Amino acid sequence: MPLSEAARDLALRCETRVNELAREMSGDVFAHIPGYAELPDDMKDVEIAATVRHGLRLFMRRVRGGGGRRGDHALFRQRAAQRAEEGLPLHLLLRTHALGTYALWRTLRDEARPGEEAALTELTDFLLRNQDSVIGAVAETYLDERAALDAERREERRTLARALIDGAPAADRDALEELGLDGPVTVLALRLPPADGPAPAPIAVRRGLRRLQTALEREFGTDVLLSLDAVGGHALVPGAPEPADGLAGRLARACGGPVRCAAARSESPGGVPHAARTASEVIRIAHASGRPPELHRLADVLLEYHLSRRDESSPMIAALLDPLDGRPELTDTLRAHLETRQDRRATARALGLHPNTVDNRLARIAELTGIDLASPRGTTLALCALLLRDSAHDSAPEPPSERARPGRSPSGAGHPMSRP
Repeated sequence: MPLSEAARDLALRCETRVNELAREMSGDVFAHIPGYAELPDDMKDVEIAATVRHGLRLFMRRVRGGGGRRGDHALFRQRAAQRAEEGLPLHLLLRTHALGTYALWRTLRDEARPGEEAALTELTDFLLRNQDSVIGAVAETYLDERAALDAERREERRTLARALIDGAPAADRDALEELGLDGPVTVLALRLPPADGPAPAPIAVRRGLRRLQTALEREFGTDVLLSLDAVGGHALVPGAPEPADGLAGRLARACGGPVRCAAARSESPGGVPHAARTASEVIRIAHASGRPPELHRLADVLLEYHLSRRDESSPMIAALLDPLDGRPELTDTLRAHLETRQDRRATARALGLHPNTVDNRLARIAELTGIDLASPRGTTLALCALLLRDSAHDSAPEPPSERARPGRSPSGAGHPMSRP
């Protein structure tokens, strides 16, 4: 709706004061905003003043009857993106626009003569209606720019984490120092709960990983770098803090399912690949040994870790359990029996079976494999075979690009990015 002649006349009497108003707003008016005084002088005197002048002239043009044009908000958007990149808080940016609107209204009020009350009311309505689009453009652009910058920063951090785990040379020392990764680091290997049903949508995966990162950062009180997907991966914790007991349970609450994790310490960035391999192996061994999902350490699985190392005897030991192929109930029973220290009743409780059923299965395992599970040597041999078979299974489905990667260990279990 066009303005009345009286309203246009009142507004245009202030047009000659545009430059004066811009200087006043970018100086005294905005100086009352907390943090504004600390901004660089060239930002206040040049960029902010120019943006104010643009807003005032846009207002005067629309008062004359000029409607909105393509590009009216271009300068506002440009400045909003610039302020976002510079780290200026959004609330400070929006307050400059709000105070600028108030300063213009005050100028119109002071210019109004007796009898122009209706014209002033009309201009006030016009001013506030036009500010809606300006504030919307500024906030939208600022938030889009911040989201893009945050995504870029997260990707940089993931790239740095992957580089450290891979042992890539020439990592950015400044970036390492900024993130506290130039010294000791705790490396966590994580195995996340499997999805029920179809694979989760990417947005669900990202939400889950954000919750996990929040839980880790709350746990350790510092920024944590993640190299994770929906299945698992690694986390790097600066300063090498010792994970507290119960960590797996707290992460499980964040993820909505059981989480297996293992910790290893690296004294320097160069030791991260070895620590990542060790933590991944500890998780694999703990799973193969039938241990429940929890926080695992190398000290918890020392014997199993040693038994799972490969040499020329490994294929023969692993083949001892070949007769159990296609009989997962027997393999699960063997695994549970070893974990419960050969306690048939505890094994039955763990599997939801009758103890006699456990006895029958154990007898069948001994018959098929020739392993005497009642002897210390037999139980050790069975445990070693389980560990070696799981190790071979974990490394079997690698794509050719992984098998051909230079420097990969023959067993396939030693690559720093192997799945924990």
